[in-house]
Amino acid sequence: MISNLWIDLRKNNWNRLDVLVRQVESHGVKSLDPAELRELGLLYRQGAADLSSARADRSSRALEQYLNRLVGRAHNYVYSGQRISAASVWRFFAYGYPRLLRRLSGYVTAATAVFLLAGLLGTLITILRPDFATMMLGPQMMDTIQQHKMWTDSVLSAKPQASSAIMTNNIGVCFITFAGGILAGLGTLFLLFNNGLEIAVVLTCCAQHHMALNLVSFMAAHGALEIPSIMIAGAAGLRLGAGILFPGMLRRREALALAGNEAVQLISGTIPLLIVAGTLEAFLSPTHAPMALKFAVCAVLFTGLVVWLSEGGRRQTEAKV
Repeated sequence: MISNLWIDLRKNNWNRLDVLVRQVESHGVKSLDPAELRELGLLYRQGAADLSSARADRSSRALEQYLNRLVGRAHNYVYSGQRISAASVWRFFAYGYPRLLRRLSGYVTAATAVFLLAGLLGTLITILRPDFATMMLGPQMMDTIQQHKMWTDSVLSAKPQASSAIMTNNIGVCFITFAGGILAGLGTLFLLFNNGLEIAVVLTCCAQHHMALNLVSFMAAHGALEIPSIMIAGAAGLRLGAGILFPGMLRRREALALAGNEAVQLISGTIPLLIVAGTLEAFLSPTHAPMALKFAVCAVLFTGLVVWLSEGGRRQTEAKV
């Protein structure tokens, strides 16, 4: 049963949310500064959690009606559609996206850990049981490796078509990894594990046949963006799964809506990365360009990616606090 003390402790939050909503209703969302916008979102989520508690108490119908109206008014602005412009897209990628990824960095870490664990396991099994590699890669791929041939040479004969196909495939892989989160995260975990396992098996087999440098130089340029994109897609899927499994004080439907919104934003950031990666995989990676050039491109792209995701939006936030 909801106590008067509980109501008194939360009344200030409800009043503050009402003030912010009234301001937006009177003067528009642009009348709020960044700190107030963040406060509006936080108070809305707290209000939604309080509404969930009020609904569970049959003796608090008046409070439930009040919170339902308040949260409903706030919802219209927290999740209101915004006109998309070049400037808004730029602001999202330059400032909003890096901040979102840093806030959800725990999911990125978890996805990366699963991928690396699968890679370590794949390497150990391939060394101990060589027949496992044949089972994973197939006889044809194993014959190619044993003949010291790079199967990637075929891309050179159809660069434009290959670029389009590679982009489509990579984007598809990331979106499937993300969508696997709807199975309570299990689909995402399976795909991350499978990708890590396959890559490790291929690398280990190539190393055993003295082709590791060739393969790594092929992967370097596009892999600097493609592999992190898979980790981000995995993080988006795990965020979606967490919304299903751990709704907290929110109703499961509300928790899923919040998780889905964040996960979709997270996965959207991989699209430009995968476009660049697909272009490099078709036009640079399989060529006979110097290995030093490929590794240099890898270093530049990965460094730029790290700087963008770790520093993007920090100065803007500090300037407006």
